[in-house]
Amino acid sequence: MKPRKARRTTTICGALMLLIAIGGPWAGGGAVAQTVEQGLPSGQWDRWNPGWMERHMWDPGRMGTGMQQRMARHWRFMHQGTPARYRGARNPLAADDRTVAAGRDLFTKNCSICHGPKGTGDGNAANSLNPSPALLAYMIQMPMLIDEYMLWSIADGGKAFGTPMPAFKTSLSRDHIWKIVIFMRAGFPDAPTP
Repeated sequence: MKPRKARRTTTICGALMLLIAIGGPWAGGGAVAQTVEQGLPSGQWDRWNPGWMERHMWDPGRMGTGMQQRMARHWRFMHQGTPARYRGARNPLAADDRTVAAGRDLFTKNCSICHGPKGTGDGNAANSLNPSPALLAYMIQMPMLIDEYMLWSIADGGKAFGTPMPAFKTSLSRDHIWKIVIFMRAGFPDAPTP
């Protein structure tokens, strides 16, 4: 059993990650109305200050299906950890320029269609997905996203949690997944601008 302070830290980190990771333009009209006040053209969504950040959106019964789906993986990780086959996994690859470049190529080919080239959830297919793709550029900075969590998320995808994230365990080797993780942790360098 984890010490009380470690559990509290894990819970706080998980909650912070959820604030960044979940939500999107489907969360309610507040986001669009807010953009007009902020000087953005009507209908554009402000990714930095979305409407779902408002406290009342977290009240019981107020969370949309997309928010609940995103929370499911985080809840499982915080309470049960990763599945046994991923538990304790650590990236064995060096984060050198060659590995980052290989990770960029793999990310561009396999992930950017949904998550966008810079991991900001703005890929060509993003608007057709519900819930929308995770904002990887922000999530990757969260302490909760340890190697085993990233491997689990990419390898198994989101089917178990009701999200359209595909499982890559049959199409990508573990080394390929680790290269993608290294690219993301490096801050998506030299990724093409959408």
